[in-house]
Amino acid sequence: MDRSQLQAVQAPLKERYAEDPGTALVTLHAAGQLGEEEVACTVATGRALVEAGLHPATGGTGLLACSGDMLLQALVACAGVTLRAVATALELDVRGTVHAEGDLDFRGTLGVAKDEHVPVGFRAIRLGFELEHALTADELARLIRLTERYCVVYQTLAGGVPVDVSF
Repeated sequence: MDRSQLQAVQAPLKERYAEDPGTALVTLHAAGQLGEEEVACTVATGRALVEAGLHPATGGTGLLACSGDMLLQALVACAGVTLRAVATALELDVRGTVHAEGDLDFRGTLGVAKDEHVPVGFRAIRLGFELEHALTADELARLIRLTERYCVVYQTLAGGVPVDVSF
C-alpha cells in the first residue's frame, strides 16, 4: 500500500468521524472459553483459536500461550502496524523489526511475597525497533514520535485505562 492508497481508504473515514464523532466510537470485543480439564482459556483471535495457559514460571508446561506474551505480542503488532502506517503517510522508506520485552516477578502472581511490595504484572516493558532506513535524524524522531502517539496498545499501556470487572 502506498500513500495515495492509504489516504483513499482513510479519507472518507476521517471525514465521517469529523462530521459525526459518535461514529468513531467502536467497541472491540474479545471472548474466551474456560478450559474444562486444564488451567487454560481458549481465545478467538479472529483468524484462529489460541489456547492460553499458565507460564512455566507459575506451573505451566510451556505448551500453551502465555497471556503476558500475548500482551507483548499485541504491543509489537500494534506498534509495527502504526509505524508502517505513519511511514506510508509520510512517504518514508522504512523496513525492519519490532520487539518488546517485559519484566515480571512471579512472586506477585503466585502470592509468595505477601509482606513485600511485589506487584502482579509487568514492572517494565521495553519496546524496540531495529529499522533499515536512510532517514535524517529529524525524520526518524518524527516517525517514532507519531508511532508512539497513534499506537493504541502503547498508549493504553503507557497511560493506563480503567478496567471494569463484572460477573
